Amino acid sequence: MSQSQPESPVVTPAPVPPAEAASPSVAVPVRRPGHWLLLLALGLAFVALVMSSMLWQKLAFTQEELARRSLDSASMSQEARKLAGQTEALAQELQARLTVAELRLSEVSLQRSQLEELMLALSRSRDDNLVQDLESALRLAQQQTQLTGSAQPLVSALQAADQRIARAAQPRLNPVQRAIARDIERIQSAALADIPTLALRLDELARQVDDWPVANAVGARADAQAAAFVKPPRADTTGQGPAGGTATATVTDGPPAAEAEGSEPGLGWRRISAGWSELWERVWLDVTRSGRELVRVSRIDRPEAALLAPEQAFFLRQNIKLKLLNARLGLLARHMSSSQADVAAVEAAVQRYFDTRSPRVASALGVLAELRQDLVDAGLPRPEESLAALAVAAGGR
Repeated sequence: MSQSQPESPVVTPAPVPPAEAASPSVAVPVRRPGHWLLLLALGLAFVALVMSSMLWQKLAFTQEELARRSLDSASMSQEARKLAGQTEALAQELQARLTVAELRLSEVSLQRSQLEELMLALSRSRDDNLVQDLESALRLAQQQTQLTGSAQPLVSALQAADQRIARAAQPRLNPVQRAIARDIERIQSAALADIPTLALRLDELARQVDDWPVANAVGARADAQAAAFVKPPRADTTGQGPAGGTATATVTDGPPAAEAEGSEPGLGWRRISAGWSELWERVWLDVTRSGRELVRVSRIDRPEAALLAPEQAFFLRQNIKLKLLNARLGLLARHMSSSQADVAAVEAAVQRYFDTRSPRVASALGVLAELRQDLVDAGLPRPEESLAALAVAAGGR
């Protein structure tokens, strides 16, 4: 074993230069501080180089890991896309199958309903068909009554049903016949609104709107006041007629007046004074009437009626006509509440903007009040007892 070991080299000391050995008293040179800083900088640079190399290796390893993971993610995403495509195809196939199944189920349901209807139609007897026909006829007559506003279709249907039950001669339909008789009596005794008469009254009111005087009408009221202020003609003291006629004759006929004046002393002067007084009375009447037309003092309880312009009065009359037309349409459509509201609005407008002292306006207000009372939705009669008896007869089969 000692022979297999390699021999260690013999280290011989290096020869010492004779100058250094001979002169031990030579001074050693002192190192400067810049040398230490250089060494320190070199050491730091070396450490930084080592750390940068380590960081570079780590970065390279991280890049390799990221590349590997990205490849794995790409492969997994491709697999996921493939699976998603397969799932979508499967879902489409299932949806198609479900659609086909629903269609078949709807066909089966339709066939089942048709089969049930056929079985019910085959299983119905003659009496059941009669009960159903009577119920359908009564409901149809009830709808016609609601549309026309007259109870005659319902009464006719009840009478026809009574006749059919009498011809059938079925004892179990006797309660239905008695209920029909009670409904006929109740419907015939019910009080219903006369729709044609009410519509004619509304049309007549719409035609009279243009003749109603508004509250701020100046012409008619001024003429009435002027007629009230005109004095009756005064008779002459001589008994020859009114003073106006005498004055006219005096003015137009000069020579006869002179002859009359010459024939009777003082008579011509009296006639001239009477003519002048009549002329001044006419002038004063014209002046005062013009002043009364320009300035009028009256009590205003409703300022909006006094401030109504002529063009606004025209539109007010048109709006009242439209309100009456709406009330007529509501009456024909059996909407009594809306018709009553329109009539009430027209009545309020007439009381606010028109002269209620006028006979035409007062008469229109009376008609509107009667219409407002007549337009009450009393409700059309319904064959409740007959329908209930038919339901009992149909359920007791």
